[in-house]
Amino acid sequence: MTSGATVWLTGLPSAGKTTIAYELAGRLRAEGHRVEVLDGDEIREFISAGLGFSRADRHTNVQRIGFLAELLARNGVKTLVPVIAPYADSREAVRGRHEENGTTYLEVHVATPVEVCSVRDVKGLYAKQAAGELTGLTGVDDPYEAPESPDLRIESHTQTVQESAAALHALLTEKGLA
Repeated sequence: MTSGATVWLTGLPSAGKTTIAYELAGRLRAEGHRVEVLDGDEIREFISAGLGFSRADRHTNVQRIGFLAELLARNGVKTLVPVIAPYADSREAVRGRHEENGTTYLEVHVATPVEVCSVRDVKGLYAKQAAGELTGLTGVDDPYEAPESPDLRIESHTQTVQESAAALHALLTEKGLA
């Protein structure tokens, strides 16, 4: 069996991160891998309850998720992390933690344009922001620093969920992880 790894899927709200992660998780489990998906909403509810959406709170949330992901990955679990993580320095700190422990970390940018995300609007966030009921929406009125050189860039608006998951599976295979 292959070793663990963290696969961080970053991108705007409604980009398709979680959908792709669960599709890939199913495929990896079917192949016999130990897999966990660290869903950002679940983490906020159970591990980062009480944190807001300031830059400092977002950084703290990402570091907590990164710690948990590295712990799982170091113990042989393929850890899929569909979490926005809007700031490059927060993602780099997580990468650094993985490097310090010799744990594989792959960054995947689900590069869906904001125009597509706002139409998908899975959680109604773009509609709330447009109506003035929400501020600090990543990629709209709060920054999103896209990765400059991710391990993989997925343009989910140009392919099916299955095709996106297959591209990610191909990366894992290429790295000897699937």
